[in-house]
Amino acid sequence: MQRRKLGADLEVSAIGLGCMGMSEFYGPRDDKLALQTLAQAVEMGVDLLDTADMYGPWHNEELLSHFLKTHRPKVRVATKFGIVRKPGEYQRTIDNSPHYARQSCEASLRRLDIEQIDLYYVHRVDPDHPIEETMAGLVPLVQEGKIARIGLCEVNAATLRRAHAVHPIAAVQTEYSLWTRDVETDVLPACRELGIGLVAYSPLGRGFLTGKFQNDACFETDDFRRSLPRFQPGNIDTNRMLVNVVTDLAVRKGCSAAQIALAWLLAQGDDIVPIPGTRRITHLEDNLGALSVDLSPDEMAELCQSLEILPIAGERYTEEGMKGVNA
Repeated sequence: MQRRKLGADLEVSAIGLGCMGMSEFYGPRDDKLALQTLAQAVEMGVDLLDTADMYGPWHNEELLSHFLKTHRPKVRVATKFGIVRKPGEYQRTIDNSPHYARQSCEASLRRLDIEQIDLYYVHRVDPDHPIEETMAGLVPLVQEGKIARIGLCEVNAATLRRAHAVHPIAAVQTEYSLWTRDVETDVLPACRELGIGLVAYSPLGRGFLTGKFQNDACFETDDFRRSLPRFQPGNIDTNRMLVNVVTDLAVRKGCSAAQIALAWLLAQGDDIVPIPGTRRITHLEDNLGALSVDLSPDEMAELCQSLEILPIAGERYTEEGMKGVNA
């Protein structure tokens, strides 16, 4: 397994595993299947597992705790706090207060049944409260050994700099893929200036860049992609033009569209770690196959040209969801 470094000292597999979909958002859960996929991931060298307290909520961390009982020394665990949900509801609020940070951290440690969280993210920034206040709540948790490193999700460059001035940030997690490249403008350059790694979630465009899910009829009734603007009629037709470019290149190279999308992202820098999520071993194995796909300069140029001219229709989230992005 190829290795990459996040921040000063967190060395992880070049591709991690996003665990969110094992609990909700993309259809019904299957804990037995999820645990089998986790085991296969570690067997293949994946050692960065990404979760959050709000996935489930709580179920995802509890699921991982069963796996960690026998695999903890082999993996690095990243989890998050700050999005507050009630069971059975998607409606959410944001709480980044120092009191809630401690409460959430200690609750995650109990659910995961571990002594220390390797990477603890602020899941979304509350624009009504200074990031310095949130960091002031996290630093004592580092000093006490409850968390090893601090990360931030979906922040802008200015917020990142302010947080990093209080305590080193190991990683920024944000959506980054062939159809979501906002991070390239300011955040990724700031990360590189400050020596911060970038963890890319939804690197396959929530499955869209694989060539699957090309219309809303593909989704379960409880799949939250049904509500996302990019998957709405009209928008999805426009966005399919990019998928056609990716799948055409995949056919010519004899690999999958998912592998093309991940290989492109891996080629953007060795400080970037994609965390594609999946519940299935076949998808996991296909994703990891991207590590063996080398895109030539001409192929990279072909993708770059397509990205310059092809439109992407629709925001990443609904209007409410976008309020927490780039904060």
